[in-house]
Amino acid sequence: MRGDIIRRSVDFETHHTAIVEKTREAAISVLPIVAIVIVLCLFVMPMQADLLLCFLIGALMIIAGMGLFSLGAEVAMMPIGSKIGTALTKTKNLPLILGVSFLLGFAITVAEPDLQVLAQTVPHIKSSVLLITVGVGVGFFMTVCMLRILTGASLRWLLIACYALIFVLAAFTDRNYLSIAFDSGGVTTGPMTVPFILAMGLGVSMIRSDRSAEADSFGLVALCSIGPILSVLILGFFYNDSEATAGVSAAAFADTREIGSAFISAIPEYMAEMAVALLPIVAIFLIFQLCLLRLHGRPLAKILIGIVYTYVGLVLFLTGVNVGFSTLGASLGAALAESGAKWLLIPLSMLLGWFIISAEPAVGVLEKQIEQVSAGAIPGRAIKLSLSVAIALAMGIAMLRVVTGISIMWFLVPGYAIALGLSFFVPDIYTAIAFDSGGVASGPMTATFMLQFMMGASTALGGNVLSDAFGVVAIVAMMPLLSIQVVGVLFEKHAKRSEANEEVYGDLDIIELWEEAI
Repeated sequence: MRGDIIRRSVDFETHHTAIVEKTREAAISVLPIVAIVIVLCLFVMPMQADLLLCFLIGALMIIAGMGLFSLGAEVAMMPIGSKIGTALTKTKNLPLILGVSFLLGFAITVAEPDLQVLAQTVPHIKSSVLLITVGVGVGFFMTVCMLRILTGASLRWLLIACYALIFVLAAFTDRNYLSIAFDSGGVTTGPMTVPFILAMGLGVSMIRSDRSAEADSFGLVALCSIGPILSVLILGFFYNDSEATAGVSAAAFADTREIGSAFISAIPEYMAEMAVALLPIVAIFLIFQLCLLRLHGRPLAKILIGIVYTYVGLVLFLTGVNVGFSTLGASLGAALAESGAKWLLIPLSMLLGWFIISAEPAVGVLEKQIEQVSAGAIPGRAIKLSLSVAIALAMGIAMLRVVTGISIMWFLVPGYAIALGLSFFVPDIYTAIAFDSGGVASGPMTATFMLQFMMGASTALGGNVLSDAFGVVAIVAMMPLLSIQVVGVLFEKHAKRSEANEEVYGDLDIIELWEEAI
């Protein structure tokens, strides 16, 4: 009895510590944006006090929601993915492996918070239609990923073939679907999908005993992000709601009670939506639990508690985003575009991009991953700095499109061409990590605040919101493909030079690597 009490006390303390840590990480990600917005509202572009208050409440809910959701994804979604992946592979039943992979890819995508936000923002596609289309795309490519891991097929040639098909379709589909398609690919590789897919891929690859098995577990996110792009582009040929127009609506509250009512009335709606979204995942897990896994005691309890964390976190996150957080972003973008401070739009977007990626918790995971792969030869600070520069440039390019109306294809075609070309000059593992890292860069802040910010600016400037504002997630997801591989190229060049000179160098930062390249 005493042992049980002590064990429960330790478990409670562990969970409490984990919640605090995840909430701290979420706060680090959100607060830089909050600080910049407050400074702008107080000293540059005055906004309604009710909107600012609503924004701050939404930010608090986002922090709490992201903290609980991240913990839930870690203690529930990742173990579920890993255990199901291992159990599936042990059956050696290929149709079963592919079928379950499709269902899991579909189910986990529909529950992705970033995709939920995007689906509710897109005006000319019903949210349910977009969710199903994207889910089918990810599900199909989950089966492709499993086949690749089991067969050891080349990631490079798969990516080249898939992106060639994407750009052929892009040349003929409705232009209002272009940006949405590439944004869909970016948002699906979010905090729900990425841990699950990576864990499942690792679970499947563990069955293989060859040297390249671990390396083949990378690249799953890269392939799964292709599925939504292709499926939405294909949707553009058949589904067309020409009457719908994109824009932003101004919100106003008479008093603080109205603000409270807006948040409280929204919570039941998102509770119902998230229950439906998570139900397929829970159902699949329970079936595997009864048939194959048969977990007992603490491991099972931990997963069930993690599912509850995930559910509560998603509800808080979506409520905070849709009721409070994004509204001010749209209003601020519109106000800046209409004022004499229009010149601030591009540098401000770059500043926000720098802080968004610098504060993104998942970047730390990527840093450790690359340091491990390179045996410490490429320091994490080089990766972080290269990503910060890349995302700042991405935000600047995205706002440049809003201001000028330049087609997104002028950036995506050469960007992906260069990224795929670089894949021939770096080890395959760097290509896989680079294409996976797009999901790290296009985090919740990009799909929520920055998209709304650019929609507001585009509306005020009289542009086409569908073609000009949408696409920010796509550009943000593309830039790490370039920056990570460039660092890999520079590292390989330096390593060869060191071998030739029979010298041993210490860690180099990104500045030194660039200097050597020049």
